[in-house]
Amino acid sequence: MFAILIFVLLSITAQLKADHGFDVRHYLSTVTTYDVVKDIVKASANSTPDGCTPIHLNLVARHGTRSPTKKRMRELDKLASHLEELIKDAEEQNLSLEKVPSWLRGWKSPWRGKLKGGELIRKGEEELYNLGIRIRERFPELFEEEYHPDVYPIKASQVPRASASAVAFGMGLLSEKGSLGPARQRAFAVTSESRASDIILRFHDCCGNYKVFRKRQEPAVDKLKEPVLDEITSALVSRYGLNFTRQDVAMLWFLCKQEASVLDITDQACGLFSPYEVALLEWTDDLEMFILKGYGNSINYRMGVPLLEDVVQSMEEAIKAKEEKHAPGSYEKARLRFAHAETVVPFSCLLGLFLDGSEFQKIQREEPLELPSKPPQSRNWRGSTVAPFAGNNMLVLHSCPANSESKYFVQVLHNEHPILMAGCGSDFCPFEEFKEKIVAPHLKHDYNSMCTVHLEAPEQKPVATKASSPF
Repeated sequence: MFAILIFVLLSITAQLKADHGFDVRHYLSTVTTYDVVKDIVKASANSTPDGCTPIHLNLVARHGTRSPTKKRMRELDKLASHLEELIKDAEEQNLSLEKVPSWLRGWKSPWRGKLKGGELIRKGEEELYNLGIRIRERFPELFEEEYHPDVYPIKASQVPRASASAVAFGMGLLSEKGSLGPARQRAFAVTSESRASDIILRFHDCCGNYKVFRKRQEPAVDKLKEPVLDEITSALVSRYGLNFTRQDVAMLWFLCKQEASVLDITDQACGLFSPYEVALLEWTDDLEMFILKGYGNSINYRMGVPLLEDVVQSMEEAIKAKEEKHAPGSYEKARLRFAHAETVVPFSCLLGLFLDGSEFQKIQREEPLELPSKPPQSRNWRGSTVAPFAGNNMLVLHSCPANSESKYFVQVLHNEHPILMAGCGSDFCPFEEFKEKIVAPHLKHDYNSMCTVHLEAPEQKPVATKASSPF
């Protein structure tokens, strides 16, 4: 029965690829580029009510599309050597190479010989530059003031691709606002904390107990992924006649993601896999993100409380400035932050995004959630949506003077679109309710107490295993 189901699924997805233009670039988990997914959203719960005006904006954004890191580039060089060995072995055994794609013979990594990696590439610069322009155009009331770093602070982690993303964004946001060069650019400040002490944008780097948890959990995550990798390894060996290993398949999938996102090549490494295999491989990436960065364990997102506190504090200061009628240009109107998937994913969890009401109640009680459903079942938790390159959350504080319920509301935009906050049942939440239902339950957790490693650190709760039975 299982074999029949797989055959049907492969037939359906093959037809989808042929007839409907299956585009692997939509299935690359967190390696997905922003322009591919930014407009793929579910319908918003509510729209902004009439009479409400934005008075402050918080942005938490991931860096844009980047090149592979130096470590990963070396792994691709090793893959090239091993592929060469596989083909040589097949030739020595007089096996037919007719089924082997021509590109695979003599393939060398496009990053061969590069000494540095992980930098923001041109596509990533454009993602953030255009985001800055769109935000300015969408919220003209917030960006009409003359630039000052106290009015529009721009912060980045102390990692070059994040700070470069902040610069690209600032160039878009402030384009034609200055007098430098033909594009009328202007200088602006980007500030960073030391990587060793940045508990707002790189809290994962500073949290000792999280590092302990992650190290202990990674082997279990690998074990969960093994059945999928073994299934696809067997399929590829049969399909192409080469003796691929599980590690080969994992690296070919990595190569597929890099080729598709960075180089816009979708017919080489990605072409080795069927659409259903791509969906399974994407799911294994999403599963890892869920367990090690997302809702899989409360420490993953509780350690982001300093960032949440910083966001709320900025809103309270904006409300105070509004109530006390501070002069324009004397108070902050937007706080703009640029960091990493390890920042955006936990922050999304703190806000209760991509959950239904019952799941939100579970995380409030620190109960584990079921793992994301395996294809062909649908799921909300997809890395390509939660944290693509340049993925972002914006929290827009609105003044609604005519509203009898509350004078101030918070709206959350994920990748520039309104998104439901399960704790409020809406994307447009009264500020006090936002603080009470979404923020307050997290604030009982002190970062230092949670993250300091003691000699006998308590074991973290294991991830849910209910949904680990789909294999």
